[in-house]
Amino acid sequence: MGDFNLALVIVAIVVCVLVFIFNIYLLINYQHPDDVNQAYFPKFVVVLGLSIAAISILMLPADVANRQACRHAIYNGACNLTLPMKDLWLAVYIADAILVFFVIPFAMFYYEGDQDKSVGKRIKSALLWVITTAIVCALVLGILYGLVGKVDFTVRHLSSGTASFPSSWDFSSGQPCIGNGARQCSAYSASPSSETTWSMRATFPEYVVALATIVGSVLFTIFGGVGIACLPLGLIFSFIRRPKAVITRSQYIKEATELGKKAREMKKAADALHQEERSGSKGRKWRKNVKAVEKELLLLEDDVKALEEMYPQGEKAEAAWAMTVLGYLAKFVLGILGLIVSVAWVAHIIIYLLVSPPLSAFLNEVFIKLDDVWGLLGTAAFAFFCFYLLLAVIAGAMMLGLRLVFITIHPMKWGATLMNSFLFNVGLILLCSISVIQFCATAFAYYAQATAAQEIFGHTLQSLRGIKYLYKYNVFQIAFIVLAGLTFVYYLAFGWRRKRPSGRFQLSS
Repeated sequence: MGDFNLALVIVAIVVCVLVFIFNIYLLINYQHPDDVNQAYFPKFVVVLGLSIAAISILMLPADVANRQACRHAIYNGACNLTLPMKDLWLAVYIADAILVFFVIPFAMFYYEGDQDKSVGKRIKSALLWVITTAIVCALVLGILYGLVGKVDFTVRHLSSGTASFPSSWDFSSGQPCIGNGARQCSAYSASPSSETTWSMRATFPEYVVALATIVGSVLFTIFGGVGIACLPLGLIFSFIRRPKAVITRSQYIKEATELGKKAREMKKAADALHQEERSGSKGRKWRKNVKAVEKELLLLEDDVKALEEMYPQGEKAEAAWAMTVLGYLAKFVLGILGLIVSVAWVAHIIIYLLVSPPLSAFLNEVFIKLDDVWGLLGTAAFAFFCFYLLLAVIAGAMMLGLRLVFITIHPMKWGATLMNSFLFNVGLILLCSISVIQFCATAFAYYAQATAAQEIFGHTLQSLRGIKYLYKYNVFQIAFIVLAGLTFVYYLAFGWRRKRPSGRFQLSS
């Protein structure tokens, strides 16, 4: 067991280092050229936030491995665990909440502040917003914790008599107790009157994690439910709408002229909005128009990219067209694989979570069998399914952002992602990562049984006063499935079309 424990510690340290290195690589390659050699504090927050999100997802497989080290112990308390997982869970998620509600908003307010102002004034303005947010959050948390910060466990009161140790035992379904008398010692045959509620105050860190999980669960249900369908279907329909052949030079000139006209219209609209901003008239209509222009600009960039794909130029034009064809084929293959994973997720939620009692353990059994093949294979598959949900959240946020004017869009593009988009997506990932872990701990309860995550997210969270009914009646799971089904129908009906928003600055086809 000692070697196994040492291996677990080494793997945990190595994985954390690799996660930090990989996130620095992502930042360097995704950042916009305007942010090179500047905005160091937002970049630090991005790397730290992405690392905490990734590590929190990987902590659940680590929690399972940590518990498996004690699989030969008679009971859980008879083994000294390698890693103090419960303390690590609480530390990670308290850091998660601080980043989401305080550090990331400060970094965004500072980054998006008026560039004409001095650094001191931008810091002061950002601090005012964050301090106001902190006061409101502290008041809400304090009031809620004082009023309803308790857990209510439903238990049965069972009792039995005592007797001298006999030479033989005489138990039956009619007499399950020791001694005579009206006793209730069997939980299966006890009357409903034996049920009682055991209440106790939750610890404040657990309550903070619970409330953050509720906020994240709402976002995860909306964006994840939409994204679980649009992530693979978007790739598949992108292949269906792909350019079938290279266009002629005259067609290219015509399309490029039209795009140039649209670009001039966009610049004129952007200049007008900038002028309104300087005059101080930043009302609801101004913000709505800014979002409409941002979405039109994103579609214009997509049109330019599509035109470049249909008419490759230069000495390597044939090679560029071949890479375009291969790229769309890769999207199709990834879309098919993603569709299989999405269908597996939806089927598992219905079979294991919504049907009572569960029809099958399904993916739990798959992970266990993969562990039997090779020790880390099941753990890797388990981590992949959790990470897939995070990708679905980002895909869902992008899809709804393009179609709903009240949702701000923050696209992630290779070599063209501004820090405010980075920070927004990192905040969304961090907030939803808590819910993804809770969702996975519930969906894979058979595989992740007796872990610290189960204790926090399975017992405490689902017994919190006022919150437990959301989990008792599977509100989030049902909404997740409904949104996934609606998105699937939407893609079947309209996915083959080229989407256009209906904002004020409508571009022609």
